[in-house]
Amino acid sequence: MSEPRYPDLIRALPATVPFIGPEAHMRQSGRPFRARLGANESGFGPSPKAVAAMQAVASEAWMYGDSESHDLRVALAAHHGIAPENIIVGEGIDGLLGMLVRLLVSPGDPVVTSDGAYPTFNYHVTGFGGVLHKVPYRYEAEDPAALLERAEDVQAKLLYFCNPDNPMGSWHPARIVARMIEAVPEGTLMVLDEAYIDAAPDGTAPAIDTSDARVIRMRTFSKLYGLAGLRVGYAIGAAPLIAMFERIRNHFGMGRIAQAGALAAMHDQDWLTHVRAEVATARSILSEIAAENGLHALPSATNFVTMDCGRDGDFARAVVQGLMARDIFVRMPFVAPNDRCIRVSCGPAPELAGFAEALPEVLRALR
Repeated sequence: MSEPRYPDLIRALPATVPFIGPEAHMRQSGRPFRARLGANESGFGPSPKAVAAMQAVASEAWMYGDSESHDLRVALAAHHGIAPENIIVGEGIDGLLGMLVRLLVSPGDPVVTSDGAYPTFNYHVTGFGGVLHKVPYRYEAEDPAALLERAEDVQAKLLYFCNPDNPMGSWHPARIVARMIEAVPEGTLMVLDEAYIDAAPDGTAPAIDTSDARVIRMRTFSKLYGLAGLRVGYAIGAAPLIAMFERIRNHFGMGRIAQAGALAAMHDQDWLTHVRAEVATARSILSEIAAENGLHALPSATNFVTMDCGRDGDFARAVVQGLMARDIFVRMPFVAPNDRCIRVSCGPAPELAGFAEALPEVLRALR
């Protein structure tokens, strides 16, 4: 039998995915996780007002969602003090990154990122034939100067920078990010991934300037807003760039229920404040658990804590595997030397207690 005539690019791609989801792990073990602390979701849940809004429109699910996400875009624009034409809504930051790469990257085009940064971005770049140029982390943080230098050297189409950073939880202050935007090489677009900005301290995000065509900023409802299952993200950028997305985006990709839930969540800033407090408490608890077990918790501006296990990647992988065997879902950085760490999401007290119980058992078994 003949098979489809796959392009050479597709045939050459590795048969891998950026992350194995927790459901796949549970199918493999045949047991549910007792602590789901690996995907940086919000175990504190969405706003009750968002839940009510979704319930109210559930009976309308037979209709497609608004192809323009009009109400959500207008509300987001008012929230940020910008115009709706500076915002595009998409299927999470992952979906928006995929569209952005499709929009700008042709086979062979250079793209710069940090070695060990968010792998889904790399997945999209590779999938469209771009060439990744990676810069090492400087200790536990991305290196702005090195990223800019490499972007200049290779004349990068895109420069990806996540602030606060995943997987290390580190962050740079707004003044550093603003200087970075000012120094972006001619012809390069800086992709500023701000997925974790809602958990960051004041002074992390530079002021939004939609007249600046050198940067596009990515935000999400998947983290502190607690709506990861809806897949709602948005990008902020110069109007001409945002308008170009209309040529390639999935115009009916945002469902009716997702739009209603995100809109209600955005309007309930009191709930976001509540979750910020819960995350701050959980970070403190996780830091204490790390210290009690001889691990070093890195400072975090996110809804997770990265813990230095003090050994190498093989040891950290064994810790992750030991925790998974005890039905505690966590992840770790993939690239050395940061793969000496494990990464634990903030979560409700019972799940943190499960982690606190399992971690010393795992470490005793390994040591």
